[in-house]
Amino acid sequence: MSRLFAYARVSTIEQTTDNQLGEIRAAGFQVQPRRIVTETISGSIPASERPGFTKLVDRLEDGDILVVTKLDRLGRNAMDVRKTVDQLAELGIKVHCLALGGVDLTSAAGRMTMGVINAVAEFERDLLIERTQAGLERAKAEGKTLGRPPRLTPNQRQAVVAKLAEGASISRLARDYGVSRLTITRARDKMKDAATSSDESCDRAREASSERADADPS
Repeated sequence: MSRLFAYARVSTIEQTTDNQLGEIRAAGFQVQPRRIVTETISGSIPASERPGFTKLVDRLEDGDILVVTKLDRLGRNAMDVRKTVDQLAELGIKVHCLALGGVDLTSAAGRMTMGVINAVAEFERDLLIERTQAGLERAKAEGKTLGRPPRLTPNQRQAVVAKLAEGASISRLARDYGVSRLTITRARDKMKDAATSSDESCDRAREASSERADADPS
């Protein structure tokens, strides 16, 4: 038997979710209190990063129904809403949005609505790409270093590789340096690639020198 859940969100502690829950009840959805999840968090946060929402999704099972009052309860923008609805649909969960007439977004009619949302999402994505590229070009023109700073300094990377060669474990080094295991393996691989590239450069230089010597008639 399908279980009914409701999710309500407000942005500040001064606000209340009472109106949202009242709208859900008025629409004929009688949700048990233990299946109502409320959260105070900014709407600019993606749904997957909202603690209350992620815990709710963990509770949902195939055939369950989730009710929200507005689309922004499901994501920070059209792209995020689409991603959330797609993930819930894959889990077999129906999603009703009161602002869209209570339509199940995973149904045929709901998919038509999602088609419009998808078009908006693509538009947002294209704008984001354009703005990002423009920002990168500006930063390059100004001589700024792009990307986040490395988690390990060059000296630390060398030390990591040396300790690995001595038999230290990746997990131990990750704890010692306060980074993830992936960072340690990347440091190791980067040093290996650098060494390989250096060896290849030396080989090419020796070959070129040998060719010049063979070509020298004297």
